[in-house]
Amino acid sequence: MKAKAKKPSKIKMKTKKTFAKRSKLTGTGKLKVQHNYVSHFAANKSHKQKMHLRKATTANSADMKRDSQLLQG
Repeated sequence: MKAKAKKPSKIKMKTKKTFAKRSKLTGTGKLKVQHNYVSHFAANKSHKQKMHLRKATTANSADMKRDSQLLQG
């Protein structure tokens, strides 16, 4: 008589540390990230544009599914 085959357990995804260091989860569950396009070709950008890019923003809601998968772990 054969023994039953063990069902494989679900493999847990590792947290992507590079993304985890650059983002933060807020109390309401949104993801707080920094803006793109800040440092490269900064001389071509206006002072107002660079000033607004300094502030953090929340991640786009369309990207939340992918971003939450990167933070699983």
